[in-house]
Amino acid sequence: MDQKEQSADHSPSEIRCVTGLPGLDYILRGGLPVGRLYLVEGSPGAGKTTLALQFLLEGVRAGESCLYVTLSETKQELDVVAASHGWSLDGIRIIELSQVEQAVSGRENTLFQPSEVELSKLSTLLTAEIEHTKPTRMVLDSLSEMRLLAQNPLRYRRQVLKFKQVLATHCTALFLDDNTTSQTDVQVHSIVHGAIRLQVSEVKFGIYRRFMSVSKLRGTPFREGNHDYVIRRGGLVVFPRLVASEHVAPFQEELFPSGNRELDLLTGGGFHAGTSNLMMGPAGSGKSTVASMFVHSALASGHKALYYAFDEDLHTLMKRSMEMSLDFERYAGEGWLLLNQVNPAEIAPGELACRIVEQVSREGVRMVVLDSLNGYVNSMPQDDLLHLHLHELLSCLSQRGVVTIMILAQHGLLGPMGAPVDVSYLADTVLLMRFFEARGAVNKAISVIKKRSGPHETTLRELRMTARGVEVGKPLDEFQGVLTGVPRFMGGSAPSGLR
Repeated sequence: MDQKEQSADHSPSEIRCVTGLPGLDYILRGGLPVGRLYLVEGSPGAGKTTLALQFLLEGVRAGESCLYVTLSETKQELDVVAASHGWSLDGIRIIELSQVEQAVSGRENTLFQPSEVELSKLSTLLTAEIEHTKPTRMVLDSLSEMRLLAQNPLRYRRQVLKFKQVLATHCTALFLDDNTTSQTDVQVHSIVHGAIRLQVSEVKFGIYRRFMSVSKLRGTPFREGNHDYVIRRGGLVVFPRLVASEHVAPFQEELFPSGNRELDLLTGGGFHAGTSNLMMGPAGSGKSTVASMFVHSALASGHKALYYAFDEDLHTLMKRSMEMSLDFERYAGEGWLLLNQVNPAEIAPGELACRIVEQVSREGVRMVVLDSLNGYVNSMPQDDLLHLHLHELLSCLSQRGVVTIMILAQHGLLGPMGAPVDVSYLADTVLLMRFFEARGAVNKAISVIKKRSGPHETTLRELRMTARGVEVGKPLDEFQGVLTGVPRFMGGSAPSGLR
């Protein structure tokens, strides 16, 4: 991508400076307007320095003049950060505090604390350096050191304004702030053209959850809200928040059957394109097995499928499919079935959603399975975010004609059931699986509780796992109370599996 690009969302005269983070450029609708001053704030460890280095390295790749002024770290420390990501800082002019003090006092190259350096001398030297090198991109790290040197808000504000005037319109600059003060620095927020905030949220288990938000960008629209990001070797990777209306694509209306005649009768022929479908029931009641039947039927019809496994490993999934005479191994080898093993403790919710949408768009996937939502819940930093994430994800997939199958394990085995989260209102179709006791045996039952996209049977049918595969029996019309776990036989002949 060219270092200066024009966004279709803006006037042709507004030239953009790409940041080196594609996800951030997407949030900014093309990048940062050039020749402006921006604030990047976040607690220590949030990734401010890494983001700043990515910004400058993008400038180096574009042949621009880049300057990094560090008042809190040495060049050696910056080299260590760069090496951890596989970068070289060649091409970036770096000024550290030891160089400033040496130039002022004429002493040996010794690193001094920021409080030992006069702000006026620092300002004079940095201004001279900026006017001499005329950098296209610049980073000042960090404002907290300048704030301590200024000692009072008025002097601090005047110094920031002076740097803004010196940089004028020829330089796009990032000022970093580590939020060491207890309150938001409104002095700088009122001066800068835009502000990017990095937040870190601790969870009880697993990786920290990191969020990026653009709180200000003068005169320019941007994508608001919190966007997940992670820090990996290679830098920050930003996953913009999904907005379903931005992912609309034409698709062919069609029905996706299971391949089992009785099950298709129960579901009204199968699942319609662009619908979300929920399979609920206790552990071991056949949810993943029934989902696999729909996946195999879609594969056999020439459609690609995407399977995300949260709770079981892929080896178990492949072994079960083989026992059911479903040739997942061949379809996976040929690239029709895309399998993903997910550790919910090691992935951000936004990353997961972006990965799903990206694979759907790139591979032309028509069916997605989330097995199970229990694992998806565990990847959420807060339970109340699940509904928002799922709503946007399901809406996005629906508008691309994708059939989504969600599996949710309920708590308990017999009798009343509980679930970690209620997402039934988000689903177009809900299949319910149950264990029930009859004639000294434990049996399984399946029913369709709701279906928005067409008619379906309201009966309960017996679900059996046999050596020949999955069998769906006749309606259990002579039993009452199956969903309670202890049905009553109302007369007549019991189904073959219940005798």
